Amino acid sequence: MTDSLKGKSVIVTGASKGIGKGIARVFAQAGGAKVLAVSRNLKEAEAAAREFGNGASGFAADVTKPEDMAAMAKAANDRYGGIDVLCANAGQFPQVKIEEMTAQQWDETMAINLKGTFLSVQACLPYLKKSKQGRVVITSSITGPVTGFPGWSHYGATKAGQLGFMRTACIELAKYGITVNAVLPGNIVTEGLNDLGEDYKNSMAASVPLKRLGEVEDIGHAALFFASKEAAYITGQTIIVDGGQILPESLDALAQA
Repeated sequence: MTDSLKGKSVIVTGASKGIGKGIARVFAQAGGAKVLAVSRNLKEAEAAAREFGNGASGFAADVTKPEDMAAMAKAANDRYGGIDVLCANAGQFPQVKIEEMTAQQWDETMAINLKGTFLSVQACLPYLKKSKQGRVVITSSITGPVTGFPGWSHYGATKAGQLGFMRTACIELAKYGITVNAVLPGNIVTEGLNDLGEDYKNSMAASVPLKRLGEVEDIGHAALFFASKEAAYITGQTIIVDGGQILPESLDALAQA
């Protein structure tokens, strides 16, 4: 599978930390792809790219700005001779309950998570159309499409919205041979999850049948599959990577297993 990504041009947004960094690392190191690591902070993007190796490079862009996304796509084309894969990963998940949430907080999360997905795809489309292996892989979540959690109504809405976007995008882009799929992570060990504290992490691990939280590379390998030649006949689909987290009816179900 990994041979089909060797030398391909891949953009990963939100690649300087968390799940995005894991995705970019897997594409560069396991997949042998040329990765443009995109972040709002150029120094962080370049530092991450140096870690990835294999010709990866950093680029600073804000996914909420059309001009930044156009510049990002052009940079990937100029550096790597085109765009084969877009991993639309950039996102945020600030925790705030509905009663305390401001309109600005709602709009900001919508802009980064949902509008950013649309703008990144739109900007890369002219280049993806020229690829013989055009792929879009969206990082969604179990939160929103499948589950809910207090404080993440805005986040969950964007993640469900990404799947609505995906299902029409895959139809529109099929005539160009471009596939559009999504990975839905469960609780993955990232800087953001660490910020929620050890008690939260331990409680989440206890609710997972595999009894551990996922690693960012777990999401990277799922994305790598969707981008591969072997997944050429898969489009408009999702894969949940959560260690079985969504399956038990309750913690009691795990206790009796």
